[in-house]
Amino acid sequence: MEFLYEGLLAITWQQVVMYCVGGILIYLAICKGFEPALLLPMGFGAILVNLPFSGVLNQVMEGGIESGGIIEWLFNVGIEASEAMPILLFIGIGAMIDFGPLLSNPKMFLFGAAAQFGIFVALSFATLCGFDLKDAASIGIIGAADGPTSILVSQVLGSNYVGPIAVVAYS
Repeated sequence: MEFLYEGLLAITWQQVVMYCVGGILIYLAICKGFEPALLLPMGFGAILVNLPFSGVLNQVMEGGIESGGIIEWLFNVGIEASEAMPILLFIGIGAMIDFGPLLSNPKMFLFGAAAQFGIFVALSFATLCGFDLKDAASIGIIGAADGPTSILVSQVLGSNYVGPIAVVAYS
């Protein structure tokens, strides 16, 4: 019982705010149906990582003993070491795609082609404006209207414009 009391006393106002944010995300996912595959894990994650003494993150205990958390382990094994989790995530999202509207209206294929065309137009225009090739390629990926890919490409290529590319890709 003392451990529970210590945990309640260790809660800060910032953690309470994050509990509210997590609760709102869970509410939006379940009750309103807004992107449940995205908002539900984000809401639970926001609550879970803000629980004091929960052990989900690496913590230094009394006496300088470091306790490894499950979230840190998942990051080290699933992302940093093998990058398996992002691949599984995109496979899962791809499996949830509903092709019904596309099959009922085949003209929608033109939107996919337009995204690919947008890459080459943005790349060509950025090159003509004087950007070097790595920056122009990073800017060109924005033409596909894919935020995470734009950020990844700009980081991998070592672009000087990672920040502005991230802002433009998500706006």
